[in-house]
Amino acid sequence: MKKSVVGWREWASLPQLGIQAIKVKVDTGARTSALHAFSVEHFQRDGGDWVRFLIHPFQHSDDVRECEAPVLEYRVVSDSGGHRERRPVIVTEMVMGGQRWPIEVTLTDRDTMKFRMLLGRTAMKRVMVDPRSSFLLGGNERQP
Repeated sequence: MKKSVVGWREWASLPQLGIQAIKVKVDTGARTSALHAFSVEHFQRDGGDWVRFLIHPFQHSDDVRECEAPVLEYRVVSDSGGHRERRPVIVTEMVMGGQRWPIEVTLTDRDTMKFRMLLGRTAMKRVMVDPRSSFLLGGNERQP
């Protein structure tokens, strides 16, 4: 498997969630990936736990998407400030650099953060990070 070289920030898509483009902070200091989600509603479907949530894929945009996904598990995660939060974990496919692979992401409110998604180490199976670079796989032409 050939690995793509990515910068510390990149564009990706999450097709299973209907998100064509989202700016991602590639964070080797984070173990788990996180996706901005709000109005998270937990419900049952086919005997399993599911979540329905809203997301603003782009900061400073009124574009809101509603997404649904089965819950893999609930995980207690510490943020960069040391605050602990119990978050739902979902699995979704990510497309970056022409490659597609499943990743685990926790859902949390990242409204005050610059990036709507944080890519943690466990999701970096197919990439190598050049921390001095940005948007090696394409620039901001994906943003509306």
